[in-house]
Amino acid sequence: MSPLVTLSTASTYPESTAASFEIAARLGYDGLEVMVLTDPVSQDPEALLRLRDHYGIAITSIHAPCLLISQRVWGSEPWPKLQRAQAAAELLGASTVVVHPPFRWQRDYARDFVTGIEAMASETDVRFAVENMFPWRAASREFAAYLPSWDVRDDDYLHTTLDLSHTSVSGTDALEMATDLGERLVHVHLADGSGSNRDEHLVPGRGTQPCAQLLNGLGAVGFDGQVVVEISTRKAVVRAEREADLREALEFARRHLAGDVPRVHGTSEVAT
Repeated sequence: MSPLVTLSTASTYPESTAASFEIAARLGYDGLEVMVLTDPVSQDPEALLRLRDHYGIAITSIHAPCLLISQRVWGSEPWPKLQRAQAAAELLGASTVVVHPPFRWQRDYARDFVTGIEAMASETDVRFAVENMFPWRAASREFAAYLPSWDVRDDDYLHTTLDLSHTSVSGTDALEMATDLGERLVHVHLADGSGSNRDEHLVPGRGTQPCAQLLNGLGAVGFDGQVVVEISTRKAVVRAEREADLREALEFARRHLAGDVPRVHGTSEVAT
């Protein structure tokens, strides 16, 4: 059985969280990842429950409010944010909470982050999948914006998320990272990038990341996690243009998870 291919609500921005449910259901996605942002609906588990039941589409993961623009969502303290994300996931039947490593200035949170995440995971069936990030760059300077590290391979997380737009920014070999993470890789944010310093979240296949090879390898080894389409459609002028990109990304994911991809350098497999 192929992994679920789900849609991040961030992929429909600037449309609403509610619009994501309608679009995902109509295009045939297997579920939704709700990114908790400033939209009040994304912050309200009861409202999300009503949308889930109305559209008949599962909520499979919750992305905790870890971005700069969501620093005040669900309060300013980081651990209560994760507790609320866990509670939302449990209520909604989502298996995974996606979380970013702490920002460098969140020193107390960062100091206890690895052990704290492990402790939370021991009290629930929800998986906390820590996401790979990237160094920040300005001109010729590079800043370590995350602690303990932007590279999730540097710490002993039980579960991780691999984001291919982020590997593009960091200059990381995505196939190598997937192999290194092994069974700890349970969640994939499917997007592409051109190697720019900007976090582009392109439609897969439009950049330089090995999206097809990664999916082909995951399908070949029976990956049982989730593949989440997390692309940027902000520049779409009309909804039809946005939906065309979302449909293309969904078809790309399903096609390559099924193994329809040319081999590169003699192999398309990814050990996990």
